[in-house]
Amino acid sequence: MLQLKSTVNTILPKPARELYIKQRDAFLFRVAGAANYDTSSLLQGFGAADLANIFRSPELDREWMEVGPKLEALGITTSAGGVNSGDRRAIYYLLRHFRPKSMLEVGTHIGASTVHIAEAMLQTSRAEASAPGKLTTVDIMDVNDPVRKPWIEFGSTSSPRALTDGLGANEIVTYVTQPSLEFIKSTTQRFDFCFLDGDHSAKAVYPELAAATRLLNPGGVILLHDYFPDNKSLWAEGRRHAGPWQAAQRLISEGAQFTVLPLGALPWPTKLGSNLTSLALVVHA
Repeated sequence: MLQLKSTVNTILPKPARELYIKQRDAFLFRVAGAANYDTSSLLQGFGAADLANIFRSPELDREWMEVGPKLEALGITTSAGGVNSGDRRAIYYLLRHFRPKSMLEVGTHIGASTVHIAEAMLQTSRAEASAPGKLTTVDIMDVNDPVRKPWIEFGSTSSPRALTDGLGANEIVTYVTQPSLEFIKSTTQRFDFCFLDGDHSAKAVYPELAAATRLLNPGGVILLHDYFPDNKSLWAEGRRHAGPWQAAQRLISEGAQFTVLPLGALPWPTKLGSNLTSLALVVHA
C-alpha cells in the first residue's frame, strides 16, 4: 500500500492524484464494516433555539470584547486551511457555554482552534474560581517539532505549544502525536466535549465519530468542522468536504440516536464575505 501511494504521488499530476484519492476513499467508506457507537451519553433536550441563544449572549459578547483582541494579537494566520476567525469565535462561545472540564480536539494543525479552546477553559476557571479543565489535542503530525517547524510551512510564526504556553495554558494542554482513531480507541480518558477536525474523508470520520460517542461523559457533545448539510456547499466559491455529512448520515441510518445541528449563520463574519459556518454540533436525537 505504501509503495502504491508513493507511485501515485510520483507519476500522477495533482488533479488526477486528487481524483484517485477521492475515488479510493469513497470505495473504502462503502466497504467499511458497521462501526460501534454509543449515543446514550450525548446531551439531550438541546436544539437549534438553544444554539442560537449562545451566539447572541450579551454576556459572552462583552467578554469577547476583551478576549478577542488578545487572541487576535497572536497573529494566527487565516490562510492555512484551518478554522477561520469567525469559526474560532464560535468555538470560544460554545466552550464558554458548555464549560467542559475535559476536552478532546482532533486535528491540532497550527493551533488556531486549540488556542481559543484553551483560553475559553481558562476563562471558565477564572469565572468559577475552580481548577481549569484539561485539553487533549491530537494530530497525526508532530505539530511542535522543533526541527521541522511545520507551523512555518503553513505561514504561522509560532508553534501551537508556544501559543498556548503564552496564554498560561501549559499545564492544561496535552499534545498527542498519533492517528486520531488509534488514540480514540486506546485512550481510557473520557471527555465532556469533542471537536473533530482531522481527516475529513467519510472513511475517516465515520469510525472516528462513532468511536467519539463512546468517549463522552454524560451530557457530552461533539462538534464537527466542514459539515455541509445534504452535501451542498455553503459558499459559491468555496470547496466542500462531503465526508462529515456522509459519515453522520450513515450512522443515523444504522440506528445512531443523534441529530446534527449546523451552526448556520453567525452574528459575525466568517469567510468569503459571509457569516456562514460549516461547524455543526452533535447532540442526542
